[in-house]
Amino acid sequence: MALLSATSLAPLKEKEYRLFITGRFFYIMALRMVGTIVAYKLYQITRDTFSIGLVGLAEFVPVSTLALYAGYHIDRSDKRKLLVQAMSSYALCALLLVLVTVPALESKLTVSQQSLCFYGIIFLTGIIRAFGGPTSHAIISQLVPRSMLPFAANISSTTWLSASILGHASAGFFIAGFGVNITLMIVLGYVVVATFITSRISSKPVLHNPAAGRVWASVKEGLRYVVHNKILLGAMSLDLFAVLFGGAVALIPEFAERILQVGPVGFGWLNAAIDIGSITSIILMTLSPMKRQQGRKLLWAVAGFGACIIGFGLSNVYWISFACLVVAGMLDGISVVVRGTILQLTTPDEMRGRVGSVNSLFINSSNELGQFESGFVARAMGTVPSVIFGGCMTILVVIVTAWKAPGLRKFEY
Repeated sequence: MALLSATSLAPLKEKEYRLFITGRFFYIMALRMVGTIVAYKLYQITRDTFSIGLVGLAEFVPVSTLALYAGYHIDRSDKRKLLVQAMSSYALCALLLVLVTVPALESKLTVSQQSLCFYGIIFLTGIIRAFGGPTSHAIISQLVPRSMLPFAANISSTTWLSASILGHASAGFFIAGFGVNITLMIVLGYVVVATFITSRISSKPVLHNPAAGRVWASVKEGLRYVVHNKILLGAMSLDLFAVLFGGAVALIPEFAERILQVGPVGFGWLNAAIDIGSITSIILMTLSPMKRQQGRKLLWAVAGFGACIIGFGLSNVYWISFACLVVAGMLDGISVVVRGTILQLTTPDEMRGRVGSVNSLFINSSNELGQFESGFVARAMGTVPSVIFGGCMTILVVIVTAWKAPGLRKFEY
């Protein structure tokens, strides 16, 4: 076990990889805090769950529109430089959120004007995420030897989830203790720290540099690779539809206040529950990686996630709701590890930006579209029925994927 743990943690011996995950930790913590703060603030001022869904739509539009071009741009750019630019741009968005929530200015804005400000700023963060997210995946292969990629992917996922947990939970604590405006100042500080740390990574060589006139041809090359790789396509599609229909977490602000009747602290812990479960399973799998039947385990994990979402929708007891989300997170952690490893191991170095952007289009944007879907269906069906419906659809997606993608079901690495 000691030898296995040493091998699993070998990427941490690489200085630039340590800088990368440290900077990413602060950056992701800031991103997740923004999501929590904006959802909480919008629900407080509008008292309408659909307004939270519109936040997801505001971020989905630029991510989905720019994803394919972003992949082309990433592959022909210095990924370290691009990552620093994305973080610097996000710092400006965080500053705008600070200004919008200054009490003196906030008191002069109507509810509609405040909401539009939030939607506009989140739209800008969506543009940044279209480039920043895939770059974070693509740069890993330039920071560690190829033999360490599966372990580096696991550590990266663990870092992401650790930051996500602290971002979600601490946002609730900070809102309760300091208010929204000061909490956003803390977010701004995190992004500045992340930018400084990441800037210490050396410039990276460009591995793919087609002529400017070959933009569409280069984009199609990346799309063609994903479409023809049935295992990668199956894993991406599974997550796309599972997250789309299982996005009940978007409705946590309403569950926390109306159904479970807890304050900002309870809301923060509910927001963090899935990530707590995810990081638990990912740490265990980092120290003791899965050795067989990873594809089959991925399918079972996503089906179990859907069942937990149904349980969350049916519960009106806080600790049961929290437990359902923690178990859902543990199962989601399995799928995060398997999908991340498939992505790292099956993608050629010169195509990592384009394939990562297709992955972003499938997975990252599905979170935002799922948030919109949850808000829309909650308005049409009611909050609890919409969550139960989403969990049932997630299980149905697994059944269809297992039938249509037998290669994924049999996949091992």
